[in-house]
Amino acid sequence: MTAARRAFAPTPGFTALALLLCALFVRLGVWQWHRGVERQEEWSRFARGTDTLTNLGERSPIELPLYQRLSVTGTLDGAHQFLLDNRSHRGLAGYEVLTPLKRAAGRTLLVDRGWVPFTGSRRTLPAVAVADSTALTLTGRAANLPSAGLAAGRAAPNPSDPWPKVTSFPSSDELAHALGEALEPRILLLDAAAPEGYVRDWEPPGMPPLRHFSYAIQWWCFAALVLLVWGVMSRRSRPA
Repeated sequence: MTAARRAFAPTPGFTALALLLCALFVRLGVWQWHRGVERQEEWSRFARGTDTLTNLGERSPIELPLYQRLSVTGTLDGAHQFLLDNRSHRGLAGYEVLTPLKRAAGRTLLVDRGWVPFTGSRRTLPAVAVADSTALTLTGRAANLPSAGLAAGRAAPNPSDPWPKVTSFPSSDELAHALGEALEPRILLLDAAAPEGYVRDWEPPGMPPLRHFSYAIQWWCFAALVLLVWGVMSRRSRPA
């Protein structure tokens, strides 16, 4: 009886496929790792934003570093507010409330007063009234408007809708057009301790850096698995 032995004999086609997949998975892992490094830098910049408090004065927030903590004086316009749709907090659906702050000097600044829960019906919007219209000084961070990953998630405010107007990932120009006045390109994320606000657990936008790093390691594990499968499948039985 002839004994069989296994010899390493990879085929060219299978080898080419394994190398292609391995290179793809390694490249995806490197991309995710770089994204994690970028996100880590952004989170560090977000943390450094609280180091100092800057009085905005007559300047525009665009002149300050992103996430810089600042103070600004003006009057909240409770009659013309926006509700940012598709904003969640701890898995719950809701809105973020954008209220214009009219400044004596400089353009109107939109203040993100925080998150409010969805009422359960699109016909019934949450109550987001402002207590009064007297001048006040607010503190918060300079930030960009939230942006959608897909164009399908965007919806400009409808001019025919009553106030507050519901909108999803709008641009600053779209909000300025609906409001009928020029707006600062950045918004103010209201401090958690500031008055006239709702839920404000601010974090930098996007995924945490650790998740990007974990995805990178997963892709590299897939690359190693491809090589392992290629090595095992390339061993064939041959007569002794």
